[in-house]
Amino acid sequence: MIALCREEEDLSMQDEIATGLQELRERLDKAGISALLSGEHDRTNAIVAIHPGAGGTESQDWASMLLRMYLRWAERDGYSAEVVDLLPGDEAGIKSATFIVNGEFAYGYLKCEMGVHRLVRISPYDAAKRRHTSFASVHVSPDIEEEIDIVIDEKDLKVDTYRASGAGGQHINKTESAIRITHIPSGNVVQCQSERSQHKNRASAMKLLKAKLYEQQVREQSDKIDKIAGEKKEIGFGSQIRSYVMQPYQMVKDQRTGLEMGNVEAVLDGDIDYFIEGYLSATAKK
Repeated sequence: MIALCREEEDLSMQDEIATGLQELRERLDKAGISALLSGEHDRTNAIVAIHPGAGGTESQDWASMLLRMYLRWAERDGYSAEVVDLLPGDEAGIKSATFIVNGEFAYGYLKCEMGVHRLVRISPYDAAKRRHTSFASVHVSPDIEEEIDIVIDEKDLKVDTYRASGAGGQHINKTESAIRITHIPSGNVVQCQSERSQHKNRASAMKLLKAKLYEQQVREQSDKIDKIAGEKKEIGFGSQIRSYVMQPYQMVKDQRTGLEMGNVEAVLDGDIDYFIEGYLSATAKK
């Protein structure tokens, strides 16, 4: 089209060419990032769990803000998301949430979000309008396929049923459809209450348990390798990855890459590809 416009000295297609070039650039950028996702399970769905840190209502509210951020991200990027377990906070926010993001490369992208997220803001729950710092942890694991060799003995399971909490109509609160499964040897506990059917909730809970056990195996193997190599890593809740500052200034900063964005509202509305892609690019260069 460019060659044709030059040959005929016709500038009427300039806008169309500019739009096409921008779309092509975005597709190439996306393809370049996808090429970085070469992990064994990067193409799979993602299972995401969010837990507030210490701080009561403040942290629980922050956890619910993160939940909304990831659900909005999934919607913006063409993924479907299903909340399989949600425990509301006492006054506001959530005590925990687990959801599954379905779509190609969901785990590859969201694994970049694993760690502790820090919020600084003037608390809406503080009558004195003081500034508070809140923490919440995000845990991400792959939704592994059936052929993965994870054997679970029914004898090792303790299964409890209970009434689901939260919205869901009359039926969901009157029957014990929610399922909690404890894997006794490992101590892993999973629960699901998103479906009205106890059978469906059990199937979803078993999927979560299988993913947890697989990830535990991978982590144990990684720990062995690190021990042999003498490498020490900061693991778990202490690994703060990103700060979201709303007062006294507006800034989101990723501690791992140094990337910053001044539009905090946009980030909390799901615009996190900048940080995800930046992290993937940075780790690929190491």
